[in-house]
Amino acid sequence: MDIASLLGIASGIFLIVGAIFLGGDIHNFINIPGLMIVGGGSLATTLLTFQFRDVFAAFKAAYFVFSKEKEDPNEAVAIMISLCQISRRQGLLELSKIETDSGFLKKACGLIADGSSNDVIRNALITEIESLKMRHFIVQDVFRKMGIYSPAFGMLGTLIGLVQMLSNLQEPSQIGPAMATALLTTFYGSLMSTMFFLPIAGKLKARTILEVINLEIMLEGSISILDNNNPVILYEKLSSFISARLRKPMKEMVGR
Repeated sequence: MDIASLLGIASGIFLIVGAIFLGGDIHNFINIPGLMIVGGGSLATTLLTFQFRDVFAAFKAAYFVFSKEKEDPNEAVAIMISLCQISRRQGLLELSKIETDSGFLKKACGLIADGSSNDVIRNALITEIESLKMRHFIVQDVFRKMGIYSPAFGMLGTLIGLVQMLSNLQEPSQIGPAMATALLTTFYGSLMSTMFFLPIAGKLKARTILEVINLEIMLEGSISILDNNNPVILYEKLSSFISARLRKPMKEMVGR
C-alpha cells in the first residue's frame, strides 16, 4: 500500500472534519441536493467527455495508487544485470525462455533472442513506451477534467440555490435550505477538486514518470546486452537513471 497517498488523504479529511467540528455542527455541512449537483454533474460530464472504458480505467488506476507500492528502479537495474549474466553464460537464445509478468520485458527478451538489430529493438520498445504514455495521459486527464468540472458544478449549484432563495423570499422557512444549497455546493466542488481529483491526477502522473523510467532502463539494458554483454558496463550505464543517493551498489544486485 502507498503510505504517502493514504496518509495524505486521511490527514486532509481529518483536518477538514476537525475544523468543522471545532466550528459547529457537522450536520450543517451535509446537503444531499448539493452533493447530487456536484458529484452527479461531474460524473455525468466526465462520461460525456470520455469513453466509459477510459473512465472505468481511471478509477481502477486510482485504486492502484493506494493499494500498490511504487516500483523501485533499482529492481529494474538488477533484473537487467541478471539477464546479462544469463546471456553471457548460456547465450542470447536463453533469454527467450525468461518467465516474467512484464510484457515489455518479455518483448525485449524476445527481440534480443531473435537477433534483432539495435535499431529494431529501440524502435519497437520506444513505440511501446510512447503508447503507454498516451494511455496513461488519458487516465490522468479523466481526473484533471473532474477537477475542473466539480468547482464549475459547485458554482452552478450556488446559482440554483440563489434562484430558489430569491423565488421564496415571501416564505422565510425556505430561505435557509436554499442558502445552504447555494453555499455548500461551492464547498463540495472545491473540496472534491483540491482534495481528491487533482491530487489523484498528480499521483498518477508521478507513477507514470516512474514507470517510464523503469521501461527506459529495460530498453537501454536490452541494447547494452546486445552490444557488449558486460554486467559492469551495464550497471554503470543503467544506474545513471537513478539519483545518486538512491542508487544501490552493484554488489547488492549481482546474483539476485
